[in-house]
Amino acid sequence: MGTSVSGVGVLDKAIVLLDVLEDRPLALSDLGTATGLSRATAHRLATALEVHGLVRRDDDGRFALGARLIVLGRAAAEGVPLAAAAAAALAELRDVTGESVQLYVRDGDRRVCIAALQSPHGLRTIVPLGASLPLDLGSGGRLLADPAPAGAGTATGRTGWVASVGEREAGVASVSAPVRDSSGATVAAVSVSGPVERTTRHPGRRYGEAVVAAARRVEREAGLRQE
Repeated sequence: MGTSVSGVGVLDKAIVLLDVLEDRPLALSDLGTATGLSRATAHRLATALEVHGLVRRDDDGRFALGARLIVLGRAAAEGVPLAAAAAAALAELRDVTGESVQLYVRDGDRRVCIAALQSPHGLRTIVPLGASLPLDLGSGGRLLADPAPAGAGTATGRTGWVASVGEREAGVASVSAPVRDSSGATVAAVSVSGPVERTTRHPGRRYGEAVVAAARRVEREAGLRQE
């Protein structure tokens, strides 16, 4: 591992360990390779994090993210005013579309889901609260990758929404609309996502208007823009 980011080396190493477990559970030997830590250091940190519930062992004995992170993620999301302001709009969007809905904000070169409601259908898209996803895949990511004020070459163009099909996950389509502040800069993305069997390969035609309406409602509820 390279230079300490925070100045507290052991904390930086622990965060690197959690980061690599975000994708999948890992055996101890793989954990050392993925983090660049020695086997002894990786084991010491993983077992310490396990004591605190931040890491657990799966049925195969591999290290995986722990359940306490779910609790912490929910608490963090509830502390974000925008997530609370979006609650009613997301519930309405889920009911109108019948699909799963999410609210994303940008975090560096990633996007994080700070609010989510699942579709009532058995076959549905599930994005966990706190999920960290790339900016270059999916409609929500592309919106947040270009937070410029409206009229400055934003990705939404004349429609007010962005759609994607099979970009982040095969067989899944999504439509997203930007939540903008008073300057017109994108501060969040409201998304609806579901299997292509229901959304079709042209999900914007089906859900674009509803997603844009939800984004405008979030702006009003959060006091970001005045009508």
